Amino acid sequence: MLALSAPAVSVAEGFQNQPQAPKVKPGQEPQPEAQTAQKYPQQLGAFINRPLTQVSKAADALLDDLEGRACDFFYNEASPKTGLVRDRASAVGRSFSRVASIAATGFGLSALCIAAKRNYLRPGECEARVEKTLAFLLEECPHEHGFLYHFIDIESGQRMFGSELSSIDTALLLCGVLLCRQYFVGNTRIEALATTFYRRIDWQWMLNGGMTLAMGWLPDQGFLKYRWDIYSELMTMYLMAIGSPTHPVSVETWNALQRPVVQFGGIDYISGVAPLFIHQYGHAWCDFRDIRDLHANYFTNSIAATRTHQLWCLTLGQKFSWIDQDMWGITASDSRAGYRVWGGPPAMGPLDGTLVPCAAAGSLPFLPAECSHVLLSMREKMGDKIWTRYGFVDAFNPKTNWFAQDILGINQGISVLMAENLRSGFAWQYFMKNREIVHAMNEVQFHPDPDANTQVL
Repeated sequence: MLALSAPAVSVAEGFQNQPQAPKVKPGQEPQPEAQTAQKYPQQLGAFINRPLTQVSKAADALLDDLEGRACDFFYNEASPKTGLVRDRASAVGRSFSRVASIAATGFGLSALCIAAKRNYLRPGECEARVEKTLAFLLEECPHEHGFLYHFIDIESGQRMFGSELSSIDTALLLCGVLLCRQYFVGNTRIEALATTFYRRIDWQWMLNGGMTLAMGWLPDQGFLKYRWDIYSELMTMYLMAIGSPTHPVSVETWNALQRPVVQFGGIDYISGVAPLFIHQYGHAWCDFRDIRDLHANYFTNSIAATRTHQLWCLTLGQKFSWIDQDMWGITASDSRAGYRVWGGPPAMGPLDGTLVPCAAAGSLPFLPAECSHVLLSMREKMGDKIWTRYGFVDAFNPKTNWFAQDILGINQGISVLMAENLRSGFAWQYFMKNREIVHAMNEVQFHPDPDANTQVL
């Protein structure tokens, strides 16, 4: 399972034995990169319809409002004592859950940087919260070889639900830590805490003797049998591992990753069989614009993935009439029946017409005009049913009149980061000041892509 968040009541059964990718229909299986490249002369990700980059004034105002409300979520729904952020919180009323997510905390640290920059919150309070959070993570939170447990108690930091020591969630947390190190440069304590946190992570240990990182580790079972070995939200995790100043992994881990190619609507792009968020998380902090490695231009690839998702959603409109060019987007989210890892193409999960705002929000840099229009249309059509003190609810179904009760930290996080990246490139600008990331990108041979602006015709 590639989902990073799940309802507190179900995580124990969902993360100890992570399932393999869902089955797909014959003929829809992802094809190896080399095999597909032989069939098509154009580069992967090339497709018709250049993304429209102009965002309306109304849409920009919405994004500004969305970011401010999201920053309120990450400040209010974190413990003042520890800085840990709730995995989920009620859209209305006070939340009492003690379940924190380290991934949500990573997004929360990033949101505090945005809040300070745009004065959504008092900059001094943001800086103090960051310092307190980093100190708790480093000095109080249980860890093994620097890796933290997926779900922990918001006040004590102790492991909850028997969750796994998670490599990807520790990486998402580290992204927020390293962004804070650069944004609050001059605060020597923040810099020292962030650097020590990074240096403590033993990426070599998480390889467990293999060429790719294990998904996690359990005290009573050891390493999980599944690995991060197929293209997904893993890119920045591997770059941080390769660039580690203390426990770096080999450059060969990057090239050992499988990059299967899928096709939909005449568009070929690299993807695992997984929801849209796998094409978003890797771009939240690391700037892949106008560059490529030996395999692909990953920014263009995510444009292609978002375009095909849009087209696929429009085909769903034949069954669910409210899904159209104004309202589309499905990714891992809450549903009437609990948390669902759903989306497409190909179709995944028990699709019932539920829409997920963060699907469009997380792809704002890839299809700016289209995705911002979707968010604006959703708020205009659905109003206060989906627009809350913290922004959009996690998901909603217009047909059944169902609206999620909770805000999910990671879905809120990808929304605020990508909205700000579209508007200013903020997270990209500061995260790329980390010399370890630049070093790793050089090591895996990222270089300027002369065709970056011609692949999208």
